[in-house]
Amino acid sequence: MKLFTYNTLMKTYFGHAYKPYLQKAALTLFVLLTCFTSFVTSPLALLAGLATGLLLGNPFPQFTAKASKYVLQAAVVGLGFGIDLYQVAATGLNGLLYTFVSLVLTMLLGLALGSWLKLTPKLTHLVSAGTAICGGSAIAAVAPAIKASEQEISVSLGIVFILNALALFLFPWIGKALQLSPQQFGLWAAIAIHDTSSVVGAAIRFGDEALQLATTLKLTRALWIVPMVLLSGLLFKAGGIKARLPLFILLFVLASVLVTFIPLVAAHAAPILFAAKKGLLLSLFLIGLNLNGNTLRSISPKPFYQGLALWLLIASGSLAFIYFFA
Repeated sequence: MKLFTYNTLMKTYFGHAYKPYLQKAALTLFVLLTCFTSFVTSPLALLAGLATGLLLGNPFPQFTAKASKYVLQAAVVGLGFGIDLYQVAATGLNGLLYTFVSLVLTMLLGLALGSWLKLTPKLTHLVSAGTAICGGSAIAAVAPAIKASEQEISVSLGIVFILNALALFLFPWIGKALQLSPQQFGLWAAIAIHDTSSVVGAAIRFGDEALQLATTLKLTRALWIVPMVLLSGLLFKAGGIKARLPLFILLFVLASVLVTFIPLVAAHAAPILFAAKKGLLLSLFLIGLNLNGNTLRSISPKPFYQGLALWLLIASGSLAFIYFFA
């Protein structure tokens, strides 16, 4: 009769037979905590997703990959019901100029760094575009236009994801240490953080004013996806390029218009905003859940150095300018 030790028993049954149940239990528990408690924050949501994905694995990889995208887009549209366009016009016109200048500088610096590190032109372009506009969304839109390989796409997405996770933790801490105003932090987050999810997740910790400004300016930056795709296709001489504005950005603008000009909508916006903030937390958890060891192992040092150096230059440069002049 085979004698089972405690470790053998745990590895055999807990590690294999019960693993799917643990995965589903972790996913269910987080959803319940997010919906019915108030202590789950943006960094905690992302960290919980990362821990679950790396330690237990993802029980529904195909479903969560799609769900994270659509839940985030729905949350962004819902946040539009908290945007007062009069307030944005009063505080954010200079920010529009800042985001445009930062976009141009980011692309130029990114291409220079890629050339210096001797990276492939397409990988350099993807990392630069992801940093300059809106992270994974920009990479996903630009990749077909330049006919990038699956390896180039996965590496650039992995770099952006890691830096996004760092920004979600570091930016609020730095902002509070420097005593940035909500307006200053919202502007900085919109300029220097890659993905919309992390921009909103960081800005929400600085209050509604920071959230409004950061979300509006970040989605304004996302409008540059269309000319970026067209320009990328021309630079790499790829034919048949189609550039379309994401529907959720149009719906975000529509929500902002409705809540600004229709009092009845404004009076009933609070529940929508509450649901949108909960949806953001859920999307961050799902984004973390989708990360796996294969994605991390696919990232070689040089492209990561390019993405990290580019991000640090833009983040520190924009912070210095905003801190002293904005």
